[in-house]
Amino acid sequence: MTGVRLAQRNGRIPPDARVAARALLATAIVLASFADLASAQTTITVAPTVFVAPATQVPFPIQVGPQDALPRGSSVRVRGLPPMTALSNGHWIAPGAWAIPISALPDLKITLLGAAVGRSEISVMLVAIDGSVLAEARSAVIVAAPAAAPMLTAEERERALRLVTKGHEQLAQGGIAQARLLYERAADAGLVLGAMAMAATYDPAELDRLGLLGLKPDREAARRWYERARQLGGADAEQQLRRLGPN
Repeated sequence: MTGVRLAQRNGRIPPDARVAARALLATAIVLASFADLASAQTTITVAPTVFVAPATQVPFPIQVGPQDALPRGSSVRVRGLPPMTALSNGHWIAPGAWAIPISALPDLKITLLGAAVGRSEISVMLVAIDGSVLAEARSAVIVAAPAAAPMLTAEERERALRLVTKGHEQLAQGGIAQARLLYERAADAGLVLGAMAMAATYDPAELDRLGLLGLKPDREAARRWYERARQLGGADAEQQLRRLGPN
């Protein structure tokens, strides 16, 4: 006891305490390495643009992975959603912000209970249980007026919306040709969202926002598809046409 007291008075740390301190430091380093590794390996992919009309529900595809690299307890946070937006799963955490469990992502849908026509830039984050952001993606929610013509049955509209959703998935994976084919089929079925999504793949501003490097914009093609969307009843198409300017 006298030796221990003397060591304490002299400012020396007993050997056992030094071993314990080294063990704690090593544990902290390992945990930090695991966190950095999880952040480096995990990814999040979201449809670059989600088109939705007021009082309707459409798929909201978000993919995270790989599944075996996701830390336990991680979830997805979405911020920047338009007012009066509801998601089919998860919970509201702040105006325009939702938290969604990973298990709910495959069937996630977005509903606008009532919102003005316009565009909202959103961020979609994969978040660890401690709140740290592991991965982040950007997207946009475009609220378009319901198409006036042609009149689609509920079944036809659902089929066309599935085509747009598959197009979003292809575009997120770099499959621009496949995405355009799906968007065109949806537009041919009379869905304004298909024409708007098709136009976005040619629009210089949209391509720049999405970071689709190496893809040559085509203002004339974008203008044709926005015009097609306007003919189908897309109110937001008029604003996009004005932004592109005259021929």
